[in-house]
Amino acid sequence: MKRLVWFYRISSVSLFALGFIVLIGGQGFRANLTPSEPLGVWRIVKPDRPILVGDLVFICPPETDAMREARARGYLRFGLCRGRVAPLIKMVAATSGQTIEIHDDVRVDGRPLPRSRVSQLDGHGREMTPYDGGVVPPGMVFLHSAFPGSFDSRYFGPLPMDGILGLAQEVWTYAP
Repeated sequence: MKRLVWFYRISSVSLFALGFIVLIGGQGFRANLTPSEPLGVWRIVKPDRPILVGDLVFICPPETDAMREARARGYLRFGLCRGRVAPLIKMVAATSGQTIEIHDDVRVDGRPLPRSRVSQLDGHGREMTPYDGGVVPPGMVFLHSAFPGSFDSRYFGPLPMDGILGLAQEVWTYAP
């Protein structure tokens, strides 16, 4: 009998937690558990203007070979975007027509992008292949995170703007 009571209690708590997650997820709230931005609760906000350089956005990565490899290496978390990955939270560093140069760091239109050192190896000692650089094509954005070890456009290049879910708004975060 005790086992049955515990089963019901655990089931009730689990169902309540799942319902709560679905409810807040439907309101645009997301938990960030990745090191690309502060850990915590974020909200996806539909923009009332075009996306601009400097905007922090939620974006679903496209299903490409580079993203499949990133998922296999553990750079991308499980989520509800195509390919079963979580949306990324990144800053828009460049938009259509801007020129990206990648050497030891990233330069946008000839100006260095702060905290954009390009790593040769990931945290497990595996080789990282940087993006070749070039002009950001129409309908694309070049994304960046200043957090050390972030997987961003330095490695996968520009992403399509139609993957942008909205602006990323901090609700409650913790940055150690």
